Amino acid sequence: MIVNPIIPIWLMVILCIVLLIFKRKGTFNYIRQIFIIILLFIINLRIMIPNSEVSTIQKNVDVLFVVDNTISMLAEDYDEDGTTRMEAVKKDCEYIMEQLPGSSFSVVSFGNKVNSLLPYTIDSINVVQALQSLKGQTTLYAKGTEFDDVLTFLNDYLNRENEHLQIVFFISDGEITNGNDMGSYPGLKDYIDGGAVLGYGTEEGGPMHAHAYAGEEGSPEKLYYYDSDFNRRTAISEIDEENLQNIASDMGIEYVHMTKQSEIDSVLTTVQKQIAQMDTSDEKTSTVGYSDTFYFILIPLIPLLAIDFVYYKRKINF
Repeated sequence: MIVNPIIPIWLMVILCIVLLIFKRKGTFNYIRQIFIIILLFIINLRIMIPNSEVSTIQKNVDVLFVVDNTISMLAEDYDEDGTTRMEAVKKDCEYIMEQLPGSSFSVVSFGNKVNSLLPYTIDSINVVQALQSLKGQTTLYAKGTEFDDVLTFLNDYLNRENEHLQIVFFISDGEITNGNDMGSYPGLKDYIDGGAVLGYGTEEGGPMHAHAYAGEEGSPEKLYYYDSDFNRRTAISEIDEENLQNIASDMGIEYVHMTKQSEIDSVLTTVQKQIAQMDTSDEKTSTVGYSDTFYFILIPLIPLLAIDFVYYKRKINF
């Protein structure tokens, strides 16, 4: 089960509180008011449940998520609440999936090595599970970040003959920590039809919490280092937009600095237009996905609203 609020939950909570403040006269009327507000709150949550019989239109569109899974993506500087970059990435990828229904999705991660986590599939549940498995590397396993391996991998992975539209979302903070300079891969643009390089993080940077090894129990520890004077300092990861812009240039796609989900909307609009212009024969198929449940909530809500309408219509007439 997942929730996908129509409007932010915090804003809906405020609206519900305001509606409750305007208390109606009469016990029955106020109880009815409370029930209506609760049902509206639940509808806004947009609760969705797994369904193995979701009917979709499968398009000839392949969308590849290439996600940086290094420790720096655990930096807590996405927003003022201390949200990590990786937490934001997962939500943004799910948002992209919602905006490109019927596409096939694949997930590739990179750190010490490049991992193809999922081949192209229209099974949204498997894609979400692959994304949720990304938790950043452990401190004992991490060996520094570079991009040459993943860009070389993409050069081979995307070089395949098909008539599908190839969309790539390359997701990283752009930070190189192994001391090597990044190479150039201008040939990538020959295989990519659209998408964007999505940059996460701030110039000020943020601290990181990480486990020492996989499967470790308890809360992750804050990362530190010792400077040249042997003073203990908090490790800070900063975005490197120059590297990300160079990657975007090699891929022939746009660079977007992600500070909120709507930053990606213009790119998605462009991709949606590309899809609409494709001369393809869409195939209707059944797959595993999520189904809305709001219509179940409408069953008790509609009678309550009808009672409200009749009650106040009579009151006004009198």
